[in-house]
Amino acid sequence: MVNVFERTKTQTVKLLATSIKKKRVGILGGTFNPPHLGHLIIADQVADQLDLDEVLFMPDATPPHVDKKLAIDAKDRAKMVAASIHNNPRFHLELSEIMRGGVSYTYDTMLELRRRHPENDYFFIIGGDMVAYLPKWHRIAELQKIVKFVGVRREGYEIKSDFPVIWVDVPLIDVSSTLIRKKIRNHHSIHYLVTPGVEQYIKEHQLYLD
Repeated sequence: MVNVFERTKTQTVKLLATSIKKKRVGILGGTFNPPHLGHLIIADQVADQLDLDEVLFMPDATPPHVDKKLAIDAKDRAKMVAASIHNNPRFHLELSEIMRGGVSYTYDTMLELRRRHPENDYFFIIGGDMVAYLPKWHRIAELQKIVKFVGVRREGYEIKSDFPVIWVDVPLIDVSSTLIRKKIRNHHSIHYLVTPGVEQYIKEHQLYLD
């Protein structure tokens, strides 16, 4: 016979677990080579429109879809991200992929984060141009069960997917890491394209001149 006290205790625990509001956490992953104001605008707009509690900026160690020769050392990229977000209490640096090393697969990372923080609901933020590539993502069928994808609308890309995607409108900011690297190589100004901290870090460490 089931002990009445134990049964009541179990029911109370289950009730408390379902009543606790989960933390809404955005994930903005990428190479951040270097991070720029467009990244900050996207994170801020998504956080505001989806009422996120925080956004984690997650630099990858070895991106699976980017030419490795183009990305500088992960530690430098992480320090520049930290310099970009330090004055926003809702933004935080997530180093899981850099600490793990190797090729960064989103599925592996999100499994780790879910194990560490089962109290969180995760919203993985991607550009509208990347939505079409979701079918090619590593273990996408399983990944879509543990995160919610957020697609940032971009001009010229269709707003549709075979996977559930939450679409968010963000002001069009025509700036990219590729553009910034090109300007640095040509000794042109990157002022107002990156935060002052990132600009200073790039100058001090003579990055992207090759």
